[in-house]
This record gives sequence, structure tokens and C-alpha cells, in this order.
Amino acid sequence: MKKVLVILSLMSFGFAANAQFGISAGVSGMKFNGDVGKERNTNYFGDARMGYNFGVDYRVGKILGFGLNGIYGTLQGTDNSVNSHRNFQSKIMGGEFNIMAFFDKVKDSIGMASPFISVGIGYLKFNPMGDMKDQNGTTYKYWADGSIRDLTESTANESYSIILKRDYSYETELKDSLSSFSKSTLYIPINLGLKFQMGLRTSVRFAVNYNMALTDYIDAYKNGGNDSWIAGNITLNYNFTKKPKDEYANIDFTAIDNADYDNDGVVDSKDDCLGTPKGAKVNGHGCPSDTDGDGIEDYMDTEPNTKPGAKVDGFGATINEEDYAKRQLEWDSLAIERSEGFNVAPSLNYLKQVETKAKEVKEKSGKTTKVPEELQPADINRDGYISAEEITKSIDSFFDGASSFNVERLNRLIDFFFEQ
Repeated sequence: MKKVLVILSLMSFGFAANAQFGISAGVSGMKFNGDVGKERNTNYFGDARMGYNFGVDYRVGKILGFGLNGIYGTLQGTDNSVNSHRNFQSKIMGGEFNIMAFFDKVKDSIGMASPFISVGIGYLKFNPMGDMKDQNGTTYKYWADGSIRDLTESTANESYSIILKRDYSYETELKDSLSSFSKSTLYIPINLGLKFQMGLRTSVRFAVNYNMALTDYIDAYKNGGNDSWIAGNITLNYNFTKKPKDEYANIDFTAIDNADYDNDGVVDSKDDCLGTPKGAKVNGHGCPSDTDGDGIEDYMDTEPNTKPGAKVDGFGATINEEDYAKRQLEWDSLAIERSEGFNVAPSLNYLKQVETKAKEVKEKSGKTTKVPEELQPADINRDGYISAEEITKSIDSFFDGASSFNVERLNRLIDFFFEQ
């Protein structure tokens, strides 16, 4: 048995160095099931005794694992019926190899608690001892009235016998009167329990363990089937599994912090105007500059040096009161038509009608409007005018994903079409 313990200890250190192994230690309440202890009139678990376990286990997959476990403890049995007054106590020491199945990774919904099972083969050493004498060395004599005395029960001895009390000191080595027996055996451990994950590497396991010995002599009494014992275990397990790879480990957060989506020189985290057109000058907050303060950003302003207080159109060009009033009437007229026509039932024919009317107005006024730089990609034929067909092609390209226009720029393009 010393060799078994040495091997277990060495393997514990060896396995601990490997990041896929775990070590465990725990306590057990062990109840013997055999020939001695069946005939008792007190609590069934009155003979339960403390035990200890320690071991190592190795997970080789999502479910399967292997384990080496050592046990140490006491098995005890006592008969206190009229028919039998046998008793025994045996220190046991063993080692076992188990095949284990864990279910903590089968479903994420299991949570902190998950079941596990194991079955294996073990080697056990035992040495049954009996409490046959009191502290003075007097052998117990059991009488029918339930008393323990120093003399054999008889009418003559009733007056002379002395009543004794058991001292529960197991001083007598028990032997079979008919044959000698081995004080070691193989056994089969079967384990069923719940694992509670306490942290990344620590868990607590609660289990019921049934151990079937391949001998009937653990209690030094042979009378039928082999002996066995059950145990309730509480085990603390520490797992040396490597820390799971951080799913964000390959993400460059510095690059994200310094990202500049619109390439205007102001990082996105400080940019109040994301999506600034390429080449537009911006202030410290990433918003397009308006040098002349007319409310039209420089990149759209066709007249960048408008006088202070001057009224301008949507593209920063100065307009006088008369032109402004006339333009307003034209705009109101077009706006009504747009609302009633384009916004309700947009079509290429309707846009062409608007285009025709707009050209008539321009011919009368003699005024031309420059296509802003940000809208020039829509001027496909480069004639300085946005036509109805160019509007529809720009919209189609947007929905096909082949356009540099976003929704905001499309709205500005449509506005310009009605204003030009």
C-alpha cells in the first residue's frame, strides 16, 4: 500500500505541472454493508465512520476523464440483537483508477451545477479488529436480558457475575475459525454526484459512492455475498486547466480608440460629425468649417467669403431681397409639386416634368447654380447639371451598394435637383 501512496503522490506533482489536470481532497461518511451489522436495533447509520479521499483527474475531452484516487478511513459494524453480538472495526487504505464522465460542458444552460459519474477498479487493505474485552482484559459475556457480564449466563452465575460496560476499544485481531483469509482485496467503486463550479479553477463535488469488495472478509465473517460500503463524499477540486483564451485578445483596442472613419483628422471618439465628406476642412470637434459664418459649411459654400449678415441660399451664394422673394415663390411652387408628386408617387416621368419646369424658370432668370463638390459624382455626364435620369441612377446605385452616397447625401442631392 505504501507503494500505491508513493505513486499517487508522485503523479500528483507530475500532473500538477500539466495545465490539463486537477487535484482534489475531501472527506467521507462511510457505512459498511456486510454480515456484521445487519442485526441491530438502533439507528442504521450508527456505525457510519469518517473517511478521507485525495486524488488527481485528467479531462481528455468534453465529457471523458480519468482519475486516480486514494482513500483512508474506518469501516465498522455491530450486532446488538439477541441472536448476535458480533462487532468489528477495520482501518482501510486503498487506491483506485476511475473512468469519469462530466456533463458540465454539454449544455451552457446547466449553469454552476452539473452531474458527473465514474466507475473503476481499486485495491484495498484492511485489518478487522474486535472489541471483545474491557479495559481490564475481561472477556464480554452477553446475557439474554441485554447485559454484558464477566461470567457465562447461568442461574448459578447470576448472583456472582459482574456487569461490564463496553469500552469500544477494538483490541482483538479477528480471524476466521475455519480458514485464514487475505487482508487485501480488489473492489469496484461506482460514483454519482454533482459538481458545483466555484470559480475558473475551483469546484466542490458532492457525491454518493458505492464500493463493492471482491471479498466477504472485511468484517472477518463469511456468510453469503461479498461485503460493500457506501460513502457520501464532499470534495474540493482545483483544476490546473489553462485559462481560456480571451476572445478579445487579438483585438487592437488602441487602433479602435484612434480610429478615424471619415479621415478628417479627428478620432471617432471625439468626432461630433461622423461622415464628413473627403477633403472638407473641420474644426477640433470634427465638424465642417464655416469660415464666413453664413451657416453653410465651406465644402458646400459656393461663395466662401460672404459679407456678414448677407442672406444666402442653400449653397452660400448671396441673394438680394427681390431675388430671395422670387426664389421663395419658385421654391414654394416646386415644393408643393414635390410633396404632391415625388413624395407620394416618385417616378422618372415626374422627375422629368419637374426638370422641364425648372429649366424654364432658369431660362427666364438667366441664373445657373454650380453643383456642390460632394454631389458632383451624380453628375454623370459632367455637364454641370443634375438631370432626372442622373437622380434615378444615383438612387439605383445606392440600393445596389455601388454608390458612395449615403441617405443624407441622397436627400441633399434630391433637394439640389429641385433647387437648381
